Amino acid sequence: MEEAVNINGPNPSPTESCHLHQAVFKNDLPALSALLRGIKDKNNSTKIDIAGKDLHGNTALHLAVMLGRRECAQLLLAHGAPVKLKNTAGWSPLAEAISYGERQTIASLLRRLKQQAKSEMGNRRPDMIEGLRNLGDFTLELKWDFSSWVPLVSRILPSDICKISKRGASVRLDTTLVDFSEMRWERGDITFLYRGDEVPEHSLCVLDNKAGVYQYVRHQESELEFEDEVDLLMSSDIVAAQISTKPITFTREKAGWIWREDRAEQLGNYQADFYTVNGMVLESRKRREHLSEEDLQKNRAIIDSFSKGNTQAIEADPAAPAEPTRRESLVPPPTPGVTWAEYSACPAGQPPQLGRKIVSKISSKQFKATVAMSEDFPMKVDMLLAVLEVIAPQFKHFNKLRDFVTLKLPPGFPIQVNIPVLPTVSAKVTFTDFKWTDAGDDGQEQERFQVPDSYSLDPYRFPDL
Repeated sequence: MEEAVNINGPNPSPTESCHLHQAVFKNDLPALSALLRGIKDKNNSTKIDIAGKDLHGNTALHLAVMLGRRECAQLLLAHGAPVKLKNTAGWSPLAEAISYGERQTIASLLRRLKQQAKSEMGNRRPDMIEGLRNLGDFTLELKWDFSSWVPLVSRILPSDICKISKRGASVRLDTTLVDFSEMRWERGDITFLYRGDEVPEHSLCVLDNKAGVYQYVRHQESELEFEDEVDLLMSSDIVAAQISTKPITFTREKAGWIWREDRAEQLGNYQADFYTVNGMVLESRKRREHLSEEDLQKNRAIIDSFSKGNTQAIEADPAAPAEPTRRESLVPPPTPGVTWAEYSACPAGQPPQLGRKIVSKISSKQFKATVAMSEDFPMKVDMLLAVLEVIAPQFKHFNKLRDFVTLKLPPGFPIQVNIPVLPTVSAKVTFTDFKWTDAGDDGQEQERFQVPDSYSLDPYRFPDL
């Protein structure tokens, strides 16, 4: 699991390092407001960190949410409290807000999480563009083959051959797989264009080459879509699923029946050494204390439908009213009779129950992952990472590939990897071709990195982008 980093240092003294936490615990808004104002005061000798964690890994925002201190939470968010930081147990403030069930707080945290992610991407953009410019221009082909250990599902999973072209600060991805999740996928003739020279609002666009339309990747969703997302969070399991990569090791695969030797094969034009990845475990935790029996039955029905081979999400009831009925806040859990002193006296990482009583299910599955490394392949790992930095945020399966490639791999380039991309689905990714290109090459003409004049703008062609 991702380790929760204690920003305040190991076992901070509550009286010295957790002033924000104490103010939240006591629901002391004037004190909290004064502390937050003091963060910006350079003459203030009191060291306050709005992202600071207590001995249980909770930030002040975690506590505000778990204790139902709505005004405290809003005040912390207004001063930039980070929403995605996880506590020692591996849960973010948004996860705890979903458990508590107060709709306005969930919506506030979700909205701020999106704003913080957008700001973070904006801050990284200049370095990302500069990194692309320094790479040189090239084309790269790779093939995705998906498989599953769930009966029936593997036979209907898609495959895809992608071509990535890079010129200057622009990247083009041609693919037939539009969107992919455990529940559904969409096929098509699709081009993803990233143009670093354009203004941020127009730098990302997706082309539907069959329909002759394009859509800019939206930086802001409609209010209706946002409220739909809040409803979905409130009616689904709170999931923390992560590939555990500590400790992870690589061992050479062996070939031959009698004389066992290191496995090495020709993959396309390149010689590759094969390794087994040891210690790759998918750790999944689900919380459902906020769900009703009706919610659980609906969620089970969706999973059963998928396991029987229906790859489309269950359609909405056509008789449902045009104006959706929004989920209401849950009845708050009982107020915990815990003082700040009692909370701070608990062993580190073992806090008392503050919010709703947790109902959780923990599972782990060992995955067999393999990687073929080639020292002949002309591309370098850092080049691949620079391109994936652009592509991965839009495509879940490319995001998993990026996570894997960031590991400390054996020597060479990972010309073929077999990795889990979803709890029930693995992907074999094979890099089949790579070519350096010059500015004058036909395949890299500037027009390939522009939207054709004949295409029309359809801002809602890809609702999930």
